[in-house]
Amino acid sequence: MEEKSEFLGKENIGKLLFKLSTPVIIGMLVQALYNVVDTFFVGMAYGADSLQAIGGLSIAFPVQMIIMAFGVVLGTGGSSIISRALGARENEKAERVLGNIFSLSLILSVVIAVPCLLYLDSILKVFGATDGVLPYAMDYLEYIIAGGVFFVFGVAVQSIVRAEGNARLAMNSMLVGGGLNILLDPVFMFGFGMGVKGAAIATVLSQAVASVWLLLYCLKGKGAVRFRSETLKPDPGIIKEIGAIGIGSFVMQCSSSVMMIFVYNALAMYGGDVAIAVFGVVIKINSFIFMPLMGLGFGLQPIIGFNYGAKRYDRIVEAVKLSLAVTTAFGLFGLLIIYLFTEQILGLFSTDQQYLEMGKTAVMIMILGTPLIGLNVVTSILFQSLGKAKPAFLLSMSRQLLFLIPAVILLPRLYNLPGVWAAFPVADFLAFLLSGFLLFRVYRVFKERKHSSKIIVGSEIADNVSHI
Repeated sequence: MEEKSEFLGKENIGKLLFKLSTPVIIGMLVQALYNVVDTFFVGMAYGADSLQAIGGLSIAFPVQMIIMAFGVVLGTGGSSIISRALGARENEKAERVLGNIFSLSLILSVVIAVPCLLYLDSILKVFGATDGVLPYAMDYLEYIIAGGVFFVFGVAVQSIVRAEGNARLAMNSMLVGGGLNILLDPVFMFGFGMGVKGAAIATVLSQAVASVWLLLYCLKGKGAVRFRSETLKPDPGIIKEIGAIGIGSFVMQCSSSVMMIFVYNALAMYGGDVAIAVFGVVIKINSFIFMPLMGLGFGLQPIIGFNYGAKRYDRIVEAVKLSLAVTTAFGLFGLLIIYLFTEQILGLFSTDQQYLEMGKTAVMIMILGTPLIGLNVVTSILFQSLGKAKPAFLLSMSRQLLFLIPAVILLPRLYNLPGVWAAFPVADFLAFLLSGFLLFRVYRVFKERKHSSKIIVGSEIADNVSHI
């Protein structure tokens, strides 16, 4: 089994990063289409009420993100352990982690669904749902929550197969899911006249097909990590390690949802239903920049994890440098494209003049900090891949919780609605500074030891990184 992952320690870093990240980026862009396609068809289906329906999907999105966050914690924590185990040739441990991922996906999905379905109305009101958008949000989320197991399992196992170097399979599963969603949306929404309920059903069915494909891959033993039924029994030690490493990504995703509670309540106060719809659309537009950055980070993860386990620290430094250059360049390119075609992009979802004018202002302000996000993503992935939970946790929560929420609370009081938009580039800049500081510290550890013998480098770097 280990031979299937040996290329992670031998192949040229540039070629390897391209090979691993390109399929992930393509897959994540398709994944981003899930909500964009739903929003596009909802805008077509509801005519004069389209802004409230779009607002309903916008309010539903952070709840959906929390569900997927449980898959992220399993996938991030599990993939970090598995890639390091493969690098160290601890194949039995990798198998036990895979089995536990399977069990935890089912258990967590049930634990999430019951309280969410029972208290959905109250949850959405906490997120800032107004009377106009609440019915649409509830209609959409009831089905998404019921099919939550497919989201948790799919997200988790995609990370696992990437960790063993099979990024193409993860991409293909997302392509299948995204393609089906595009095909099924109009069938259920217009053919069956189900509106936002049809959009939700199409999304769940698409994710279910993608998840089943990944399940069959694991059960047939085609990957570097073999599935054995006896590994399904939850192992407290493995669960603790998965949680310790994955908590950073979990907090990052959940912090987005927590942040949105403050944002949507501020938007309801200063801009109403139109502002909520605008924000939902701008977030979806920005996801086409953010998702590729995350995709490159996911492609970077198995390279760092494997080479850290194999004590090839020079390759880690090279991979991080290249990733930073690529993410920064892509952020600048994405910023330019959105600025040039702002009106055309906004017009895909609605032609309402108030929405278009407000949307142009929001876009121009909100995405100013986009080129800075790459540093935060790469540094967070670096610490997760090294198995260093504390700095990974700090980085993951910094932008959304430490910086964005205080900015969203303070700036609207000074500048009204534009203050909500301005909170985002402010948080991006502060997170950039923190990420740069932590990256410099770990980079200095690697560089100071690079001329030492391999055995000394291994022990000293592990000890020094653990104190960052």
